[in-house]
Amino acid sequence: MSAVGTARRPPAAPRLLGVVAAALALAACGGGPQLTTYDLQTVNPGRAHALRGQVRVAEPFASLDLDSDRILVRTRSQQMAVLAGAKWPDRLPLVVRTRLIQSFQNAGLAGQVSDNPAAPASYVLDLDIRKFELDVARSRIEINIAAKLIPASLDVAAVEETFSADAAVASTEPATVAAAMSGALSSVMKRIVTFVGTRL
Repeated sequence: MSAVGTARRPPAAPRLLGVVAAALALAACGGGPQLTTYDLQTVNPGRAHALRGQVRVAEPFASLDLDSDRILVRTRSQQMAVLAGAKWPDRLPLVVRTRLIQSFQNAGLAGQVSDNPAAPASYVLDLDIRKFELDVARSRIEINIAAKLIPASLDVAAVEETFSADAAVASTEPATVAAAMSGALSSVMKRIVTFVGTRL
């Protein structure tokens, strides 16, 4: 478990805060139960038209606290921890990229979107995972991902858009949190697929 900063704020959602405090206590380094793996799901955005070029999805950028296989929890405005007993199947940026590429495939773009760095690409899709967490005080999931479509040609300008999702979560049970995060990410991925399709 890690904590950053010492800022205080008035208590909010006391029942949920109490539950998550007990759960996070089990996440101390070297202790706690065996971690259960939870996954993020793909989305079916509907059939897309063929793109005007090949797109390579780069590994998403993420801060150190997000660049791991643990589920991030904001316990106070400036304090972060990880959810006890739970993890993603891989580092979060890699899971997000894999599920996004699969979502492009679901849209019929399997031959045009990949993560292969050796494949020729007309565009690179850069992603910046700025927020992917459970905010305990608000009892909500918060996701924020910036997407930038960068052309190989210097004659074409890059385009960028930021996508956010905010969803209620009923408890800090890992299965509930993971499912809520997956649903919120599905909304973001659907909009990213549309973002690429409308520009190519």
